[in-house]
Amino acid sequence: MAVSTRLVLAILFSAFLLSAANAYREYPVQQGQHGQRSIPLTQAQQCRLQRLTGTQPSQRIESEGGYTELWDENEEQFQCVGVAPMRSVIRQNSLSLPNFHPMPRLVYIEQGRGLISVINPGCAETFQSQTFQAGRMTGEERGQSRGNDQHQKVHRIRQGDVVAIPAGAAHWCYNDGEEELVAVSINDLNHRSNQLDQNFRAFYLAGGVQEISGRQIGVGKQSTQKFQNIFRAFNTELMAEAFNIPVEIVRKMQEEQNERGLIINVREGMSMIRADEEEEEFEGRSQRGQQWWAQVTGNGLEENICTMKIRTNMDTQRRADIYSRQAGKIKHVNRQKLSILRDMDMSASKGTLYPNALMSPHWSVNGHSIIYVKRGDAQVQVVDHTGQQVMNDRVNQGEMFVVPQYYASTVKAGQNGFEFAVFRTSSQPMNSQLAGYTSVIRAMPIEVLTNAYQISPNEAQRLKMNRGGESFLLSPQRKSF
Repeated sequence: MAVSTRLVLAILFSAFLLSAANAYREYPVQQGQHGQRSIPLTQAQQCRLQRLTGTQPSQRIESEGGYTELWDENEEQFQCVGVAPMRSVIRQNSLSLPNFHPMPRLVYIEQGRGLISVINPGCAETFQSQTFQAGRMTGEERGQSRGNDQHQKVHRIRQGDVVAIPAGAAHWCYNDGEEELVAVSINDLNHRSNQLDQNFRAFYLAGGVQEISGRQIGVGKQSTQKFQNIFRAFNTELMAEAFNIPVEIVRKMQEEQNERGLIINVREGMSMIRADEEEEEFEGRSQRGQQWWAQVTGNGLEENICTMKIRTNMDTQRRADIYSRQAGKIKHVNRQKLSILRDMDMSASKGTLYPNALMSPHWSVNGHSIIYVKRGDAQVQVVDHTGQQVMNDRVNQGEMFVVPQYYASTVKAGQNGFEFAVFRTSSQPMNSQLAGYTSVIRAMPIEVLTNAYQISPNEAQRLKMNRGGESFLLSPQRKSF
């Protein structure tokens, strides 16, 4: 009897293992770092790509104070890497209304300057500014009603900045500059913080639009998305009790203002206490010391979420991480330079390729790359694991394209050069190169190359060494043989 029981249990256990193995093969998972929750990948997310190409935004939300452009998140290349790209244009003296989202967002300030506040839950209002009481008042009344307002820190942002916005943190942005503020953003839908689904959402605390016109983007997918003020659906009396305010104020909070959109004009300007410009410059000068200390301690100056830096600039820093006098330069922002990126598991780079210069053919070891073309043009080639060319296109200003993890790619700048920003789904990205001083080809013995490619030892030596000391960025000059 005991033997038969053990036999039955063994059969059941074997069946369970077989079922689990089949489930694993059918639903591969994306492994997170530091024990993060693994996320099942749907069939659409398994990077079964036939074609990659540079694309422009497919939808546009017009607002009173600017507009928001959305790339098609259901496009194959964006589903593969699990991101939703967007671009916001905030006109002078306009405010992007407060909102939050269930996934981290990494923002690159392409143009302009302004103010931003990222409001972390549980943090104290440790900053003060003088402000006017709400309501329409005469100048005399305003002079009498000026008081102190406490709030969380307001940050100065400017062209070249990378701004990190954690999942669930409410934020707003105001353009107090002389030109339009243009911000390009990547929302990481696959991040462990997003336990909803793979659809991009933003929860607005004011304003809103009912629908966005756009082309049909997939079977079973809606061709419109809604961004609405969440207060409008709550019971008025309940909100009045929660805030301990008159019902009339709640009704104003709930008013339909769809004609104003997501970005509104600020009638009389905004002024508030913020970090002094000299302090911001000092932070930039002391950054190298902070980077060294971050490597020693592992988490910078023992930062917590309330005091953590959310921005750094990729334009004003003197030293590039990769520099070639003949080919160009690249500046990286990773978790060593901006420690908040460690939890977001994202990073960014700003690159410039001089006319006709190349990037060494390479692949990304630990993350996807989403490339935004800021200026110029380039020829891009991407090859998948089957040896098929999935991209061989010229990309131009304002376009965005994806290079999935492990796909080999190379870029050759056009006659006018190529300036770009890269968003990556890894806080400490690594590349492996095929050509140049630090490449895998150069690291192989000559005998391996002669047998692998059926070439002579002299040809193998030239294959290894002909780029000399050049590494990731390759000069456009090439000898004729």
